[in-house]
Amino acid sequence: MSDLATLSIEGRIATLTLNRPDKRNALSLDLLASLHEKVDQLASNAGVSVCVVTGAGATFCAGMDLKAVLKEPGAPLRLLSSIAELTIKIRRLPQVTIARVNGAAIGGGCGLVCVCDIAVTHADAKLGFPEVDLGVCPAVVAPWLVLAIGAGRARRVLLEGGTMSGHRAAELGMVEEAVEPERLDGAVRERAERLAKAGPNALRATKRLLHDLESERLEAAVRRGAEVSAEVIGGAEAQAMLGKVYGG
Repeated sequence: MSDLATLSIEGRIATLTLNRPDKRNALSLDLLASLHEKVDQLASNAGVSVCVVTGAGATFCAGMDLKAVLKEPGAPLRLLSSIAELTIKIRRLPQVTIARVNGAAIGGGCGLVCVCDIAVTHADAKLGFPEVDLGVCPAVVAPWLVLAIGAGRARRVLLEGGTMSGHRAAELGMVEEAVEPERLDGAVRERAERLAKAGPNALRATKRLLHDLESERLEAAVRRGAEVSAEVIGGAEAQAMLGKVYGG
């Protein structure tokens, strides 16, 4: 289980990698359990100031493992609740988090991008929230997207569905920068190394302050979002649409 997410540390910089490339790093219960384990380890590591979050292979994260939703009763709520708690944990980390969006970041995967403090992608990456196209409600990620780009833009993005280019994601503020693919590693490394030179105590204190400024209602909305999304997925409309896509 633990190999589905890896945590490597070099100096004051950690790298958390979703390591399920054969499934485009889709968020299964096992992958989520491994991510929770690694994030818990990171939270207690006072020697790390920066954490880069990325995906193995060509995809950052394809979102929730929707095939699992069709197979097992109760799976939607378990998956969605685990995603909700993971986003809250990542947001609470004392380290500065940088999303290295190396490829497609879809649905819950794009939610992971929005929950990080900083995000960098490349021009060819595809990001977005196509949930409504599949009969699914993006309720877990909605609060994070609203926080990242504002309510008006988030409303349009979530209701229109589909995906967008890395450049468009940068224009909307979902990511800070969209570079050429060959420059991604350098751009992320430059940011991480610069942040790692800052005062560790100052970074942690600033992260605590920023977290305190975010209302507890936000986390409550994320948790409630898991229930809302699970209810929608369990309905006939979503099951029929997902069944067409995934051969149910």
